[in-house]
Amino acid sequence: MYKALDVAKWFLNQNNVEQKLHCDVESISNLKLQKLLYYAQGCYLGLYNEPLFDEELLAWRHGPVVDCIYQEFKKFSSNGIKCDEKPQVHFSVEAENVMKWVYDEFGQYTAWRLRNMTHQEAPWLKTEQNDVISKELIRDYFLENYVEA
Repeated sequence: MYKALDVAKWFLNQNNVEQKLHCDVESISNLKLQKLLYYAQGCYLGLYNEPLFDEELLAWRHGPVVDCIYQEFKKFSSNGIKCDEKPQVHFSVEAENVMKWVYDEFGQYTAWRLRNMTHQEAPWLKTEQNDVISKELIRDYFLENYVEA
């Protein structure tokens, strides 16, 4: 299991690489990063029945959020996050494959589209605002809707 900050840095670094290759790739905002973390956690839970990262996802007003990641990057407000710091961990092939798939699949959408998508999904809908979204609820939803176990 990894730290959410390492997973976040992976997404930010992947985005930096993509921006160097393609000039039309937008930067990742805190809102978008939160949703990528949610989708990565959900897919990993669905595939491997264990969390990708230990930190909890909370049901905030604008969708699932990892609070410590929000706090880390809130200084960027709604702007793209500038982070050239690489994760301090070596990811397994399984974790890297899930993160790459999530980046390719969901990274193409805007932050607000991702936010609106999460607002249609059971993990956020079935959790009281500001409460922890249970990993079991996330896993079950992703098994039904996104992954083939």
